[in-house]
Amino acid sequence: MNYDRYYTCDLVNGEGVRVTLFVTGCAHACEGCHNRSTWDRKTGKPFTAETREALLAHCADHDGLSLSGGDPLLPANRPEVLELCRLFKQRYPDKDIWLWTGYLYEEVRALEVLRFVDVLVDGRYRQDLPTSQPWRGSDNQRLLRLRAGGTFPEA
Repeated sequence: MNYDRYYTCDLVNGEGVRVTLFVTGCAHACEGCHNRSTWDRKTGKPFTAETREALLAHCADHDGLSLSGGDPLLPANRPEVLELCRLFKQRYPDKDIWLWTGYLYEEVRALEVLRFVDVLVDGRYRQDLPTSQPWRGSDNQRLLRLRAGGTFPEA
């Protein structure tokens, strides 16, 4: 997996002060995408074990980890994203993970990685559906608070 960048003090990609990773690779190619530079999974820098450790260390004094892109749930990204989420929750069980994906929850709900994700923002970006809802790029996207350790949205 490659990544484009990560922020070590992010106030806009989820609740609280966060560390946010932008992975590369996205098959959705949404018209008007704000992160078009992250579509090609071969661009960016390799997400090495050293990079992962540095990112996790930055999370110590923050509220949580946010994963965006590109698409963290692009099939080629899933193994590394799963390992990152697993290690994050081992180290910081009381902190949360937010993840943005162009896939719908119904398409990815069986993925093991969602056992570790606390908040999922799903759905492709639609520039023809502007929104004023926080943490979403377009009005069709849903913010799903997943139960801890499960893969079902809260009622």
